[in-house]
Amino acid sequence: MNNRETSSRPHIQGGEFVAGFTAALDWWREAGVDCDFSDDATGWLAEAEAASEAKLPAAPKPKPRRKTGAEILPLARIGGEKSAWPSDLGGFTPWWLSESALDDGGTYPRIAPRGLAGADIMVLVAEPEASDTEKLLSGEQGRLLENMLAAMNIAEDAIYFASVLPRNTPMPDWDDLAARGLGEMVAHHIALATPQRLILFGRTIPPLLWHDAAQGPAVPREFDQNGQNIPALAVPGLDRLLRRGSERARFWRRYLDWTGPIHTPEGKA
Repeated sequence: MNNRETSSRPHIQGGEFVAGFTAALDWWREAGVDCDFSDDATGWLAEAEAASEAKLPAAPKPKPRRKTGAEILPLARIGGEKSAWPSDLGGFTPWWLSESALDDGGTYPRIAPRGLAGADIMVLVAEPEASDTEKLLSGEQGRLLENMLAAMNIAEDAIYFASVLPRNTPMPDWDDLAARGLGEMVAHHIALATPQRLILFGRTIPPLLWHDAAQGPAVPREFDQNGQNIPALAVPGLDRLLRRGSERARFWRRYLDWTGPIHTPEGKA
């Protein structure tokens, strides 16, 4: 080695080299990296996440929920015990207006049915109109029905007017009411009224009386009253007929097919 090559190399003292190397190691240790002897790529972040998840405590098992009184008590039946229901139509109206077990109360008044037993037709609606205060179907739906009856040549005193619910009830829970025996109450009411025919205005009524009502509400049915079959026609509610002229026309055709020429107005045969 000549003197030129020796003089061109940087001169590093042994103590300075050791101090620099030691400082580098200290820096890596402070950064959390103290050793790694593999040349292959290492998924440090994935391993860290797995380790973190492994340290998480196990989710506590849900405690069994205690049953509340509402879950263990039987549903309150509509109208109370069936043995206490009125046995004649004369006693039904005052009971309908006063029996606390018929509903849970509400802001609208209870409205009594009207008409006589053995009427030519029993008209059954889901509930009184919101505007009813003393007379069932005294609002717009009632006026529509009056016009329909006039077109059918049916006197109002030949009709028994009734509702499934005693008062107007916004958004009633029909499934809950059915589970509490509302269908039996409706059937009992019909049996007391003993009509010659039955018209049900409202899609919610047939399922209360027939288990297979979803098969075809347009098909005329019969209501079995103590072995005597009462012809029944299920149609859309009066509120729907009031809004749609096409529904009124469809109702009229179905009514004529159902009754035949007996109640056909002049010129409609």
